[in-house]
Amino acid sequence: MSLLPFFREHTIEAGCDEAGRGCLAGPVVAAAVILPTDYSHEVLDDSKKLSLKQRNAIKDEIKSDAIAWAIGVVSHTEIDEINILNASFLAMHRAVDQLKTEPELLLIDGNRFKPYPDIPHETIIKGDGKYYAIAAASVLAKTYRDELMTDLHQEFPKYAWQSNAGYPTKAHRQAIREFGITPHHRKSFRLLPEQLELF
Repeated sequence: MSLLPFFREHTIEAGCDEAGRGCLAGPVVAAAVILPTDYSHEVLDDSKKLSLKQRNAIKDEIKSDAIAWAIGVVSHTEIDEINILNASFLAMHRAVDQLKTEPELLLIDGNRFKPYPDIPHETIIKGDGKYYAIAAASVLAKTYRDELMTDLHQEFPKYAWQSNAGYPTKAHRQAIREFGITPHHRKSFRLLPEQLELF
């Protein structure tokens, strides 16, 4: 099934998606993308269905093709304060805040959203596999966050963030067991299944 170019005709729509919700470390990152209404792309899809090479190859195409795009970031400390669900909504709000063109409708990946002031929204389950704008947002959010975690890996190489991006892989959990946590870990998350005394 090919992706759809718009939800509602003759409407400026921004697709919104986030990356890093299930991670143990690092921020949650969201992107908002407004594409032309006649947009199509041979490769673009839900970022989880694309390879690293494909995502990196099309991220610059998305940026140049988009009418507007922006990134919103919510730090691990903010996540600990307001919880990951609220942090995901806040990251999307921050992305929308920065769009150079104001959208008339927000297309949100998922089934819940905190309304953005004065802009209606539609929540779409698995929207990143249904609409180009949401798929584009998923690619921009994921590639931005992956690059950020790769940079943090230089500082904390024991946790393999360049390959796991902070997700709870076996190697990541093992590193937490052996070396404890870093300043970038989310303390409100269950960092180890048996939750050792880490703090």
